[in-house]
Amino acid sequence: MAQDNEKILKIGLPKGSLFAPTLDLFEKAGFNIHGASRSYRPTIDDPEIQVRLIRAQEIGRYVDHGFLDCGITGKDWIAENGADVEVICDLAYSRATSNPTRWVLVVPNDSPIKTVKDLEGKRIAAEAVGIVERYLEKNGVKAEVEFSWGATEVKVPELVDAIVDITETGSSLRANNLRIVDVLMESYPQFISKKESWADDWKRTKMENIAVLIKGALTARDMVGLKMNIEEKNLQSLLECIPSLRNPTVSQLAQDGWVAVETISDERKVRELIPELRKRGAEGIIEFPLNKVID
Repeated sequence: MAQDNEKILKIGLPKGSLFAPTLDLFEKAGFNIHGASRSYRPTIDDPEIQVRLIRAQEIGRYVDHGFLDCGITGKDWIAENGADVEVICDLAYSRATSNPTRWVLVVPNDSPIKTVKDLEGKRIAAEAVGIVERYLEKNGVKAEVEFSWGATEVKVPELVDAIVDITETGSSLRANNLRIVDVLMESYPQFISKKESWADDWKRTKMENIAVLIKGALTARDMVGLKMNIEEKNLQSLLECIPSLRNPTVSQLAQDGWVAVETISDERKVRELIPELRKRGAEGIIEFPLNKVID
C-alpha cells in the first residue's frame, strides 16, 4: 500500500485530435479539468491525480519509462513505440466518431500499385515508420520507408510512390483522389498503466476506479433515459416494445391503476420509439441525457 505522501497518480492525456473528446469523456465521468487549453499541466478536481497533456505519440513511451503512472493513447502508438505497458481497458472513441481509426496504405487513383507486393523497391512516406516496416516484413516486401512530418497525402505521387496514413472515414483521402490499397491496423485509444504502478495496490485501485467511470461515460454517450406513466392495464403491451439493458423499472403511482416506467434506450432509436409508446398508452414521456451507465 502506498504511503500518504505517495498517493498521487500521474496520468497522461493526449493533445491533438483526441484532446477535445478525451476531456469531454472525463467531464462526463465526473472529473473537471481546468486550464487544459493554456497549460500542459492543467488542474483536476481530484487531489490524488496529476494530469499531463502530452502528444498521443509519446504517452506510451513515457508510461513505459515510468515518467507517468498511466495514460490514454492509441493502440497504434503503443505498438509504434514498442511500449511494454499494462492495458487497463479499450476505449471505443476517436476524434469524430465511435469508429476505430485505421492505418491504411494509400496510392493515387491512377497508380499501378494494387497490392502490397507491388511496393517492392518503392518509396513510402508515413509517420508510423515502425508499423509500416513490420507490415512490409510480414509480407516479404522490401521498400524504403521515410518518416513524414505531416500532410502526408500531398506527397504522392511526386515525392513517394505510396503513403501510409491514418483515417476514420476515408473522406479526406477520397477528396484528394487517393484510394486505399490495404488496412495495416485498426486502433482505438487504450487506458494503459506502467507495470510497476499496476503492481501498487493503491494506484491499481485508483486506475480501476477511473476505468469504471470513463467506460460508463462511453456507454452512456449514445444512450438516453426515458420516463413515462401508463395505466396498469396497458403495461404489458408497453413492456413488449421497450428496449432496456435489464428489465425496465416499474413503480406504483399514488393514483390507483397507474404505474411509472423508467428505462434506457439507444438515442438513435428514440425518434421511432416515442410515437410507439404513445400509441400504447404512455403519458408524460420524458427523455433525459445520461452521463454514465455502469454495467
